[in-house]
Amino acid sequence: MIYRRILLKLSGESLMGKDGYSIDYNAVKHYTLEIKSAVELGVQVGVVIGGGNIFRGVKGSDRGFDRRQGDQMGMLATLINGLALQTVLEEHGVATQLLSALSIDGIVSKASFRKAVSYLENNEVVIFVGGTGNPFFTTDSAAALRAIEIQADLLLKGTRVDGVYDADPEKVPTAKKFDQISFEEAYSKGLNILDLTAFTLCKENQMPIYVYNANIPENLLKILQGKHIGTLIN
Repeated sequence: MIYRRILLKLSGESLMGKDGYSIDYNAVKHYTLEIKSAVELGVQVGVVIGGGNIFRGVKGSDRGFDRRQGDQMGMLATLINGLALQTVLEEHGVATQLLSALSIDGIVSKASFRKAVSYLENNEVVIFVGGTGNPFFTTDSAAALRAIEIQADLLLKGTRVDGVYDADPEKVPTAKKFDQISFEEAYSKGLNILDLTAFTLCKENQMPIYVYNANIPENLLKILQGKHIGTLIN
């Protein structure tokens, strides 16, 4: 086993079904099975999940909402997604803990790295919601922060493409894929991997990032078994 502990970043949109509705059970089940396979391999798994399928603060501000409160609405959206993922994980026999940057009595407790590490060492999946708890920060930044806090071996960003390219492969058929790239090179090329704050956090704390297609079954397991199917940034 190459990685002892990982942090998996999933977008809120990844939980959305083909009908464009907020949360699709089958989508949540897919990620549940991916995470379960990692746990069964003996890997400790933390998850940060976005809320863009329900509400995104940046888009809310474009529609007239105050950005600060829009981001707070987005943080609450991540809680809804986290509850959905927790429910399906537990349906499949995976022990979980839900921790939030925003504590809500009776629903979720406040995140702390000590609690998170304790749960992880007890082989429980820890789902982090509420972003960083502050407006103007994305869940990419939350993922970088949590990965560093729990001393993960790797931050994985699940996307719908199979790695990092020099152009959008969905728009440019000739786009070149990088199997591995340094932080410095990724920055100089202006590659959109994580938001700049998150990217800088990872660079300064030597947290490697792995970008891969999370929609293909068993891709996460393949990475954890040492197979190279995406792009490693280190």
